Amino acid sequence: MWKDFKDTDIYFTIADTQFHTLNFVYEQFQRSIPSHSHGNGSYEIHYIAKGQGRALINGVYHQIVPGILFVTGPHVEHAQIPLLEDPMCEYCIYLKTEKKRKSVSCSAAEKELLSVFENTPFWFGQDTQSAGALIIEIFEELQEHRTGSVFQIEALLRQLLVKLIRNYERGGRPKEVRPAAAADKTAFIIEEYFLYQYRSLSLEDLADKLGLCTRQTERLLLRQYGKTFLQKKAEARMSAAVILLSDPAKSITAVAEDLGYSSIEHFSSAFKSYYHVSPRQYRKEGIPHALPDSSNLT
Repeated sequence: MWKDFKDTDIYFTIADTQFHTLNFVYEQFQRSIPSHSHGNGSYEIHYIAKGQGRALINGVYHQIVPGILFVTGPHVEHAQIPLLEDPMCEYCIYLKTEKKRKSVSCSAAEKELLSVFENTPFWFGQDTQSAGALIIEIFEELQEHRTGSVFQIEALLRQLLVKLIRNYERGGRPKEVRPAAAADKTAFIIEEYFLYQYRSLSLEDLADKLGLCTRQTERLLLRQYGKTFLQKKAEARMSAAVILLSDPAKSITAVAEDLGYSSIEHFSSAFKSYYHVSPRQYRKEGIPHALPDSSNLT
């Protein structure tokens, strides 16, 4: 089951920061989501209504059960693997933040709320503040299109941020801090492209989707993610490779084909260059704790 409300543009402001909700998705996972991350100013709010699975976040596995709430902010690597016997059902809200050019007067309470949100790029835990109920109400408003729904959703999103912060405080605030930065729809296009189109990635195709030339696209990737197109392409394919190889029923040849490689030899060479083990070794031993090398992969 999949419900996607991609064309609903809702803006609201807290202190000197504008929030723009780019996408609302409800999904019952029949597939794994490869590891990926979002650029500056990007946040995803995930709420698990039912079902089970695992989330791999910054290299650490977290067990997913009903009532789990987690937030993945800028540059947080995350993947999701459902339990196929009881696949998780997730509500996900993707939003971007952007600082206003002109300073605005705001209360100390607004500043505190914004500061905690921006300085918490990752949080995972059981929802103890009824944030999930607000998220479900937001999706009901999106589906029913009642009079004044945009204003109601904006109000609910503001309340949701308060509920998130209270969840953070209840479970302890993470110490890692990352700044929010400029935001627009280009980041959403880029992230969806690498997440779902890994089989046939090309710089020219991405540039065309963004309405930019290839040189501008390369510069944008370096500015937003600190990576070249080839590095992002390798990252996307190799993250998907790990997910596909975790299915014992799928042959390595089939995995290579699914990823768009012309031969199993090409795939095996790329995989070993990235993870320092062959696909066959990975299936037996897993991936050792070594930094991947994506600098020379295609």
